[in-house]
Amino acid sequence: MSEQKGPRPDAGAAREDESFDVEKVTEWLRGSLPDLRGAPEVTQYSGGASNWTYRLKYPDHDLILRRPPAGTKAKSAHDMGREYRIQSALAPHFPYVPKMIGLCDDEAVIGSDFYVMERLDGLIPRARMAPETRPDATLARQMNEALIARWVDLHAVDFRAAGLDSLYKGPGYVTRQVEGWARRYDAAHTWNVPSYKRVQRWLADNTPDDVGTSVIHNDWRFDNMVFSRQEPAKIIGVLDWELATVGDPLMDLGSALAYWVEANDSRLMRMTRRQPTHLPGMMRREEVVERYLAQSGLKTNNWAFYEVFGLFRLAGIAQQIYYRYHHKQTRNPAFKNFWILINYFDWRCKGIIGRRGRG
Repeated sequence: MSEQKGPRPDAGAAREDESFDVEKVTEWLRGSLPDLRGAPEVTQYSGGASNWTYRLKYPDHDLILRRPPAGTKAKSAHDMGREYRIQSALAPHFPYVPKMIGLCDDEAVIGSDFYVMERLDGLIPRARMAPETRPDATLARQMNEALIARWVDLHAVDFRAAGLDSLYKGPGYVTRQVEGWARRYDAAHTWNVPSYKRVQRWLADNTPDDVGTSVIHNDWRFDNMVFSRQEPAKIIGVLDWELATVGDPLMDLGSALAYWVEANDSRLMRMTRRQPTHLPGMMRREEVVERYLAQSGLKTNNWAFYEVFGLFRLAGIAQQIYYRYHHKQTRNPAFKNFWILINYFDWRCKGIIGRRGRG
């Protein structure tokens, strides 16, 4: 396992065009931390395509600063205030969010809004783990069990008691998600990927009612979990809440399992792996679903819908990224072959639909 993320381990000095006025940030921070001493050692974490993340290591405080990429606005997918407020509201009800220090909406400080939180000192399971830090089968199973248990805990939080009523848009979350991702996929369509019309029609025809309403993370993966150094099967923190909302918990489960790659999956599926779910001891996707349903008390006779939706959503995310590459809005070579994965996800969706039809 690697050092904490959010925090990413591949860290270095702040890139010149992404640096900020450290003295101004320190001055602002003293409003919340009057005992703050000295100047920080600043590290910028690479990786990811979303918010920029920095570690500020002061002599007596270890902090994380999160800000949107340059040129974005706060009231968008990079809403720092939303991310900060969700974690602040959840803290009394779900003790696995990092401690929030403060939110700054004064762009005079660094040119954008940002927030600062305490850095959690722990271990994070990632896609590639050094042999000496890789869990054995027993520990991997225990970690898997902890991930599901904390997920059930999150979904049991009373969102109204937590003051997150504003995230609730009323019944029909599942329907809104199906329609919304269909629109987003269609808007980003390119000539070399499937239309997904058959998948979209099947999802629309098989959309279930919401099975429940809860706080959902929308990016629940091992590489967003911080495990204790002393008790490596114990989760002490959950990171990356920018996609969190109030919705159907089974949609959270279906979306997350689209990223759950097993050792015997096809080569194309293994290319998408971002967490160590392939290791001996890790549960199969079916086992994750069975254990989650048993612990949460939720029921469904329509799991294929959530499985197909998760893959379609992942295809939509990949296609939005590939669209930017296809139209030369980004030259990142990592996105060059996303169109192949999008074709593969369509094939997988249709295979699940076909098996459901025969069942």
